[in-house]
Amino acid sequence: MVLRVYGIIYTYILFCECDSEETLKMQNEEGQITELYIPRKCSATNRLITAKDHASVQINVGHLDESGVYNGQFSTFALCGFTRAQGDADSGIDRLWQKKKAEIKQ
Repeated sequence: MVLRVYGIIYTYILFCECDSEETLKMQNEEGQITELYIPRKCSATNRLITAKDHASVQINVGHLDESGVYNGQFSTFALCGFTRAQGDADSGIDRLWQKKKAEIKQ
């Protein structure tokens, strides 16, 4: 990696000392290999929600029982900034909730 600051060039060289030829991986406490970053997907359009998409939102919709009281369960929907900018977020949430409601028989 080369960093240029006011005409002076600084070079950084990264070294990794490993006893074996195995690559570095993230592991949890149980020793299972976990990914470093798992991006979300827009529930309405299946677009990837990148780390720089600051207009994206994640909404939890609560489930109700027969008497209309919240039972502690919820469904999570993620919407990307593109969907929100196009004005399709409301219709997307309506469509997704109708589909989810049919799945959970609410």
